[in-house]
Amino acid sequence: MRVAIVSETFLPKVDGIVKVACLLLDHLARRGIEALIIAPRYGSARRYQSAPLHSAPSLSLPLYPEARLGIATVSLYRDIAAFQPQVAHLLHPAMLGIPTLAMLKWLGVPTVASFHLDYARLARQFHIGGLHLGLTRPAINRLTQAVFSWADVPLAPSKLVQRQMTQLGISGVRLWRRGVDAEAFHPRFRSPAMRAEMSGGKPEATLLLYVGRLSQEKQIEQLQPVLQALPNTRLALVGDGPARPALQRRFAQLPVKFMGYLRGERLAQAYASADIFVFPSRLETFGLVLLEAMAAGLPVVAARVGGVSEIVRAGENGYSYDSGDGAALLECLRKTARDPEAMRQMGARARAFAETQSWEAIMDELVALYASLIAASRLPTYSFE
Repeated sequence: MRVAIVSETFLPKVDGIVKVACLLLDHLARRGIEALIIAPRYGSARRYQSAPLHSAPSLSLPLYPEARLGIATVSLYRDIAAFQPQVAHLLHPAMLGIPTLAMLKWLGVPTVASFHLDYARLARQFHIGGLHLGLTRPAINRLTQAVFSWADVPLAPSKLVQRQMTQLGISGVRLWRRGVDAEAFHPRFRSPAMRAEMSGGKPEATLLLYVGRLSQEKQIEQLQPVLQALPNTRLALVGDGPARPALQRRFAQLPVKFMGYLRGERLAQAYASADIFVFPSRLETFGLVLLEAMAAGLPVVAARVGGVSEIVRAGENGYSYDSGDGAALLECLRKTARDPEAMRQMGARARAFAETQSWEAIMDELVALYASLIAASRLPTYSFE
């Protein structure tokens, strides 16, 4: 089997889409499946492990300098044709993905498009001059409907997003759930040294943890009144992003530790060394970090977005609340932290749930979908004259 993977972002950028793309590529390699990754150019890399990487020319995104916009070119068409993919998977096709989807359609390659980022809701966060980009939401929704309907199989990461896609007029939306490597994220990685670092030398305090982008839609500023209201509570923020300078000013007089990006065992230690995972984001399609935190044995307090309602069970492994309700966020954290033994039991139940969410099984379901599309298709004979 030969699979082309098309992403609007890739390494060295760190975000949920990149993480899923890498997990998928790793799984395909383990199954002996050839892959080609197509993504905007971020550096000089030519491969990701065994998979060749087509780095498309790219431009920096003014409103989000960490991101880059890929540009489809004739050389991309040639690389796709030379690779002869039997199926293609586009991770939320946009600037690079839409013209690539057209190329794949021209070549007769069956396509899967998975939803990863709600651009319509994200647009509400930005302005260009005096123009509020939230005004573009109807146009973005129409484009989303057209692009995902054009793919042979549209995929949603959660039942909530599946319903939203269906409401946009996209038919035949299937679920591609999210999972976690419960061995890579595990309570055994708990580290007194990491806890001391994250808590600013106060390991006896209740330690809240956030992992993810530091950006406006994550609503991390809502944790300011929480820290002011809960005595002996500290917060560690793992990640980086455009909102970091503003957050550093806001939290300057509060017990908050900015850890930056962490990877590998350091990230596993960060999860396992905290007490409660907190996630106030108002814009998620799933929230991979929630399952990672649960695998590490943390109860979760999260805004009710993306896949939160499907994995957080009130009083069992955490609490959820309506996004933007600061009073509810505070009350959920109070309920979680007030009884240390009950908090530990919630963490144990969170771990037990995460153990049932295997990436391997979820990725094998996706590979089976690829195989069914290949079996149903009749690809043309390629010519590279």
